[in-house]
Amino acid sequence: MTVSNARSRVPKSQEPPRPDRRKAPTAIPELDRVIHERVRLAIVSALAANEVLSFHELKQLLATTDGNLSVHARKLEEAGYIALRKGFAGRVPRTEYRLTPEGRKAFQRYLDHLEALVRASGRAVRVR
Repeated sequence: MTVSNARSRVPKSQEPPRPDRRKAPTAIPELDRVIHERVRLAIVSALAANEVLSFHELKQLLATTDGNLSVHARKLEEAGYIALRKGFAGRVPRTEYRLTPEGRKAFQRYLDHLEALVRASGRAVRVR
């Protein structure tokens, strides 16, 4: 007669379920892809801090080219986030940009999403 192992083997199908000790994944908020691109985020940020900025002022502030600024500003305008006004200062053409109410809401949602990501990561942000 053979002595069997003290622990009897139970088929896996009959084993009680093990508690999952891992935390459930935290949902990551979806970032606004229109704003999330670096130059567009810079445009929206600059306009959130200033009521109106000219094309030249934005170009200088962001240190970008005419073409790059035009393409990104057009994308924001198509999304309804910024509005532009074309006119003249004397004989010189002048284009001015401002953040629309929808753009301001979208920017605030974007900032809220970033804040949620920081909170979800468990890291505290310290401002010095």
